[in-house]
Amino acid sequence: MPTFSEADIMALVSPVFWPFLRILAVFSSAPIFSARSVPVRSRVALAFLVAVCAQAGLPDQPVVGLTDPNAFSVVLQQVVVGIAIGLAVRIVFASVELAGEVIGLQMGLNFAGFFDPSTNSQTSAVGRFFGNITMLLFVVLGGHLMLLQAVVASFETFPLGGSAFESINRMQLHQLGAVVFRYGLWIALPMIAMLLFINIVLGFVSRIAPQMNAFAIGFPITLTAGLVGIAATLPMLDAPVVALLKLATEIFTGG
Repeated sequence: MPTFSEADIMALVSPVFWPFLRILAVFSSAPIFSARSVPVRSRVALAFLVAVCAQAGLPDQPVVGLTDPNAFSVVLQQVVVGIAIGLAVRIVFASVELAGEVIGLQMGLNFAGFFDPSTNSQTSAVGRFFGNITMLLFVVLGGHLMLLQAVVASFETFPLGGSAFESINRMQLHQLGAVVFRYGLWIALPMIAMLLFINIVLGFVSRIAPQMNAFAIGFPITLTAGLVGIAATLPMLDAPVVALLKLATEIFTGG
């Protein structure tokens, strides 16, 4: 009767278990995958399936037993790196939603806010619309495949057994905060310029013809111009989304 020692069992389990933890942490923090509409069982099953399928592309990893003294630090590293990958992808959505918030503010639609149960925060209609468009672009442009590629490549950039704090120091995630504002303003810049020009024109009209109520005619004009501007600039939204995805994944692919 064949017998298996603990070392033999861990040699079979370890190559799948540790990538499974990192991938599960990614699916628990990345957009779309972490949505409340996705059942937890489906998320766990998908993470296990990806961990098994990724074995062919993963580098050789050290065998770390569950009773090993370094097991806790390895678990911490997998969770930290996985959550960091999901956070980096969320930067893509946050940048576009920030652009929507700025555009909605210029259009005067920010008072049309509602509670978003997916993020537990108050958001505007324009910001939510841009967020939904980004979600569709994320799938159409293969963002989910780039995410999985980043997860697999992260095992070379941040190999198993390293320190979680060292990984955080190397990722420099705090720099992504500036990316949100830089790309968000870049996306919203054409609309900001157009609506600023319209407001300046309305200011001159109100001075030349004081009998005209600028507040009565200003809101319909800015609203109409904003909707036309969104329709004109929306087809060009794929370029900044792709640039943001590349920027977010390069941290973990070593690019």
